[in-house]
Amino acid sequence: MFAARLREALRTGEDRTPDVSDAHRAYREAACLLSRFDPQRLRLPGEDRATGGAVLELVDDCTTMGMHEQAAWALKSDVRERTLRGLAGPEAARRVLECNLGQLPPGASPERFCLAYLSGSPPATDRLTADELADALQAVLWLSWVPGATGLPDTAGLQHALERARLLEPLERLLQWPFQGRTRELAEMRDYVALPGGSVGSRVPADPTGHPAPVPPLAIHGPGGMGKSTLLAKFVLDNVRDPAGGFPFAYIDFERPTLSIQEPVTLIAEAARQLGIQYPAHRAELDALADECQQAARSQREGQDRVSQLHELATTRAVLGRRSSHEFHLLATGRETDLIQRVADVLARAVADSKKAKGKGDQEDPPFAMVIDSFEEAQYRGSPVVGRMWAIYLSFQRVYPRLRFIVSGRAPVDHPARTMTPLDIELGELDPEAAVGLLASCGVTDPEVARALADRVGGHPLSLKLAARAATLAGLEAERTGELIGSLPERRHQVFRRVDQLLVQGILYDRILSHIANEDLRRLAHPGLVLRVITPEIIKDVLAEPCGLRVATPDEARALFEELRRLDMVEPARPDAVRYRGDVRAIMLRLPGGDRTDVMRAVERRAVDHYAAREGLEARAEEIYHRLRLDENPRSVEERWLPGIERFLAGAQQDMTPRAAGLLTARLGGGAPDQVTAGADQEDWERILAREVEDLLAQGFAEAALERLDRRRPWTPCSPLHALLAETLNRLGRRKEARTGLADAIGTAERAGCGERRLELLLLSARLAEDAGDPASANRDLRVAEDVAVGLGQDLEAMGALLARAQLSTADGTDGEADQQLAERLQTLPDAVLAHQPVLVRAVASQIYDQAPGALNHALEVVGLPADDETLDALGAAMRRATGRQPALLGAVMEILDEAAGPSRQQSGGAPTSIAGILRLARDRGTLDALARRLLAVPDKSGEIVAGVAAAMGVGTGGRTASGAAPGPGSAGRASADGDGTAGSGRR
Repeated sequence: MFAARLREALRTGEDRTPDVSDAHRAYREAACLLSRFDPQRLRLPGEDRATGGAVLELVDDCTTMGMHEQAAWALKSDVRERTLRGLAGPEAARRVLECNLGQLPPGASPERFCLAYLSGSPPATDRLTADELADALQAVLWLSWVPGATGLPDTAGLQHALERARLLEPLERLLQWPFQGRTRELAEMRDYVALPGGSVGSRVPADPTGHPAPVPPLAIHGPGGMGKSTLLAKFVLDNVRDPAGGFPFAYIDFERPTLSIQEPVTLIAEAARQLGIQYPAHRAELDALADECQQAARSQREGQDRVSQLHELATTRAVLGRRSSHEFHLLATGRETDLIQRVADVLARAVADSKKAKGKGDQEDPPFAMVIDSFEEAQYRGSPVVGRMWAIYLSFQRVYPRLRFIVSGRAPVDHPARTMTPLDIELGELDPEAAVGLLASCGVTDPEVARALADRVGGHPLSLKLAARAATLAGLEAERTGELIGSLPERRHQVFRRVDQLLVQGILYDRILSHIANEDLRRLAHPGLVLRVITPEIIKDVLAEPCGLRVATPDEARALFEELRRLDMVEPARPDAVRYRGDVRAIMLRLPGGDRTDVMRAVERRAVDHYAAREGLEARAEEIYHRLRLDENPRSVEERWLPGIERFLAGAQQDMTPRAAGLLTARLGGGAPDQVTAGADQEDWERILAREVEDLLAQGFAEAALERLDRRRPWTPCSPLHALLAETLNRLGRRKEARTGLADAIGTAERAGCGERRLELLLLSARLAEDAGDPASANRDLRVAEDVAVGLGQDLEAMGALLARAQLSTADGTDGEADQQLAERLQTLPDAVLAHQPVLVRAVASQIYDQAPGALNHALEVVGLPADDETLDALGAAMRRATGRQPALLGAVMEILDEAAGPSRQQSGGAPTSIAGILRLARDRGTLDALARRLLAVPDKSGEIVAGVAAAMGVGTGGRTASGAAPGPGSAGRASADGDGTAGSGRR
């Protein structure tokens, strides 16, 4: 309001006419080739100095940029375009730009590229960085509006060059220092990609049938800081710069936030995107596949959330959860292998077109290198990610046999999905010559000093960089560098090398810390390493006193904080907070330090008190972190756990003792090194193993699961392993043994007072009895389970047990007593309670919809439909069947679809037109639940539509299908096979 009134006042009460005054036009022209400018300094051609007239003339034409103290103006895009199109020509553009050169930022900028193009000295595009190409593209887009502008590069070519530069930018960043050594490893990688023959090619077993043998992946592994990522970057960039043209590649780094190692389909999307940049003629097709991958990722997240919810309750875990896990991974693997095969097919066609264009149609296809970095998190026994990655790899290679799969991480794990033994390159230390070269590139210019340091430090790249930093801080004087070298331990036998490296790195960091000029800050620096976040408040309340400092006021703490944040070993954590770099903490926390260790423990005790007095998940996570670091009993620490703190503790296991790391691994999931599992408490070890066995069973590897279960007996009475053992034995066909073991475990759990575990075991016992054709025993177990749940005061668990009994009755064709009780339970439980378990509520509604007509509407209001593709498939198939049998319904159904799709449908030229496409659009617009509620009111005599809504509601939960029968394993999503196929059956 103030801005509007100010503008009105500046107009002096006169109506602004469409005509632009000469002064106004002149100032617009002066600013039209500036990204941002200071209106007080904007000059017109011929002026000796700025008059500040731009402030009044351009107030309506600009937006502000930057912060208050450094605010700048920029012309609005429509004003800029009109002004550029109205210029007299290139010479006029050059004049207005030259008179404001003083406003240009240092270095490259769009303005400087404009000046170069207008002056007839355009830069060579192939020598520009990604940022420079972005500036050049902006300059060309501006100048293309100037009448008479000629000699400008093609914008499409610049855009493609920019995308390619952005693709290579992360790799070039890894090679900001000169690359040293690794000649043998690079040769082995080139040998692997080319094949056959050579040292790596000779390790690929021959196919006895005479056909080309599938080429195994190549795993590059080694300790942290050894340079795995740098080696990958060097390999890819050498290929790109190959004068012969190189070969197609995809570089996938799972540390990028847009990629998820738990979602392999994001890898496929990224590979398609990168191939689209390398093969522009096929860009549209590959981009469409990348978009489809992102849609699949969204659907898979919904499915994974459903599986996770089923595992939260004992009742749904035992009856539905494990079966749903297996179905989820089957569907995900099927979708991913279909997508990767289609990407491979496009690559094959793109390569063929490229060879034809170059007149090389008879040559062998080039290799395609898929390079995967930061794969450590997924590499553990039984990881579903590894299993699905194997499927992706094999599917791609079937379509494009020249695929070469290079993975960087820890040493490969013996995953049961593995169909061949991967090749491997173990990354060791640099050779002496390369070590000296790395020191020289980091500033150690004296060859004698570099050789002496390399001899003492060894060839570990991180140690060498630290040694260079310590040496340069010492001033590279002979006396001081000699003292530094003398402080380092002599290198010993290989068996001690890892310990020596940690010791060397610790000493070098100490040396670096010792050069902090401020004595107070120097006293804080080493003990502060135990803290994951440092703020002025933390310095005052946690760090200062144990370090022997008196920091009485917030201003004193702020002054120390400002000096700390300038150290090159710290980085921003969030506004007004810093943290030590991860590599610094990883090394220093492993080293004993005598009295210093006592100070660090005192800091951690104060940190516990500090965070325990504060609210919020992050504070609780830090409290738990430091309690575990102090090696408190995991069981007492676990009492402080809050749901949701997991994301704040991810990766913290590396800072802990094996016992503490065992609790975190049990809570956070994933794999654990052998030393962690060996040192974990029995209870934590059981939960770690339970997660691993669950993953193996979800992938169908029952034999591998049984092998893992045969250890560290006896288990605790409340252990999750008792149920998993029975499940595993049952899947292996040892049903009698499974039921006998379950009976024993149920008795043990009852005597130990393990109510929730007993509940799960009873539900599992009922399922196995049903599978064995013993419905009476199943019904008896389910009734006891329901009583146990009621006794525990667990309303949702009781509902889950009752659901299992209702499903048993449906399968047996007995009366619907359990369905009626379910309907009453669903009606009486508060909506707020039901909302905590959407999957259970959906399963109940899909079970009882025919006996409780309002159940589906109630569920739609409280929890809504799932949002994955299988839901849309089931709903769409039912709508097609109903309208096919009753054409009179088509008008009402299409009216509902049109309203749910909304304006987006009309704005996109009438598309999509298929039921599946409209349902997907409705899901994206958030109108799917409203659509389903309206469908329930359609007068469909066949009941197909209501049954379809019920089937969609119960997707993945063992609910009824659209035909009303309880589904068997794997039936989720089969509804799409009926009808016109547009809802997604073709994807499968």
